Amino acid sequence: MRDDNTATSPLIDIGANLTHDSFDIDRDAVIARARAAGVVQMIVTGASVAGSAQAIGLARAQGGVLFATAGVHPHHAHELDDAALGALATLAASPEVVAVGECGLDYFRDFSPRDAQRRAFARQLELAARLGKPVFLHQRDAHDDFAAILREHRGALAGGVAHCFTADRVALECYLGLDLAIGITGWVCDERRGRHLLPLLKDIPRGRLMLETDAPYLLPRDLVPKPATRRNEPVHLPHIARVVAAARGEPLAALAAHTTQAARGLFGLPG
Repeated sequence: MRDDNTATSPLIDIGANLTHDSFDIDRDAVIARARAAGVVQMIVTGASVAGSAQAIGLARAQGGVLFATAGVHPHHAHELDDAALGALATLAASPEVVAVGECGLDYFRDFSPRDAQRRAFARQLELAARLGKPVFLHQRDAHDDFAAILREHRGALAGGVAHCFTADRVALECYLGLDLAIGITGWVCDERRGRHLLPLLKDIPRGRLMLETDAPYLLPRDLVPKPATRRNEPVHLPHIARVVAAARGEPLAALAAHTTQAARGLFGLPG
């Protein structure tokens, strides 16, 4: 699929790891390329206390364009002791922070013990409830525990998004039943492991679908011509949007409009 990296309507990338060191040499250019392609706002993911502080710094430097999340990814769950939780709470209260997370469970890698993951997840859900901010959620190979913990806290939460959704129909129906938004990445462009997602996209209601690159990860495999490196960038969000729009059978402009509106609604982003 040829990609000219242009969009007919503004798009929002709800998840880009712009603090990643692969962007250190050209971060401003990466952001400029994305904006030129129609990606008008980006949310910088915080995955640790230090990373969340960095994300906030980027958001402060480009207010109105960049925003941040503040959280501890399940890979780092063992680091979330009382002191780290206090530091995270201070960061998460910052006005640049539009969601608590990335938080959740990851039983695929198990970089942190599962009991530590469950404890860290619950503590961050409690923090989000106290702050009245939505949650930016991660789940991989841990659906049952993830859903059970989330269900306990859902009534107190100000919404949330299942970031980088790659699971099956059962999980999708569960998350929609919990009134979550669904974040779709370039995983849908992967003919090896993403084809099962394409028929599910039609079942995500307008207002609940959001788009993200998860840059620098998950470079769409069907880009033509192929980029010189495997680093993903927010500039590729229009390509993901076109694939999603085609799978849903709706015009790109309509998809861009309702996903942008949904992101601004959940995260309180300015128009």
